[in-house]
Amino acid sequence: MNLAAIGECMVEATLDRAGPFAGPARLGFGGDSLNTAVYARRGLPAAARVAYVTALGDDVFSDSMLAAWQDEGLDTALVYRLPGRRPGFYAIATDESGERRFYYWRREAAARALLEEGRDADLAARLQGSDMIYLSGITLAILGEDGRGRLLALLRDLREAGTAVAFDGNHRPALWPDPAAARAAYDAIGRLTDIALPTFDDEAALQGDVGPEVTARRWLGLGAREAVVKLGPAGCAVFTPETRAEVPGHPVETVVDTTAAGDSFNGAYLAARLRGETPREAAARGCALAAQVIQHKGAIIPAG
Repeated sequence: MNLAAIGECMVEATLDRAGPFAGPARLGFGGDSLNTAVYARRGLPAAARVAYVTALGDDVFSDSMLAAWQDEGLDTALVYRLPGRRPGFYAIATDESGERRFYYWRREAAARALLEEGRDADLAARLQGSDMIYLSGITLAILGEDGRGRLLALLRDLREAGTAVAFDGNHRPALWPDPAAARAAYDAIGRLTDIALPTFDDEAALQGDVGPEVTARRWLGLGAREAVVKLGPAGCAVFTPETRAEVPGHPVETVVDTTAAGDSFNGAYLAARLRGETPREAAARGCALAAQVIQHKGAIIPAG
């Protein structure tokens, strides 16, 4: 079992609900692809390899993040250290219902340069033999048009060699110049995707979808062999070209923070699929883990 997640991780500050200066912020780190990698690592046997692929700077924040990822059991051999660069930074403010708003400082983030200066060719060689590559819409967005082209070429070659590709749109409008650019990028990655993990609310906002079946059929039509449409508290709907299954969510009495609900679902789902479980069984594990995660503050909850 050999999974690699490609993306960006940033320094994270979780703010007091009363306001940014009402109490101390809790400092940590997070990023959708990193969150998914951590939760997948926790769901796989010790012998499995889960690699995180990104770029960091040469600063103290980057040092601490790298050490924490290694403590989680992630393979960090494909984390590039770029002199003079820094990780991005974001703050999370949550309301009384647990819904969150994000505030970003990421323009000079090292991860944006991940595939520059020949690193795309280096990655293409070092990712050979991977069972699965995971990435998200945020991965596509931060790399820019040129970086996206390099990434798509890399994924195309890996997929032709037998590596499966899993993708979560995780659409963030502020990262794209316009909706058309995002739709074009998602169509391009869709033609290389084996497992699609979209969130219906994102797809409805960007694509105008009127129901999860519309979302799933688009991803299956592009070439995915399975599409798991996340439906928030309602759970998810699992589609293959021949079947559909509804998987209910787990009731949660008190939602503390919805950060990483979808990422944790993805991690549990992919781990279960790599272990050989069916899409429906994997989706049930994803819903169960997401229900645990939203009862804690921050993206990554304590292991155990």
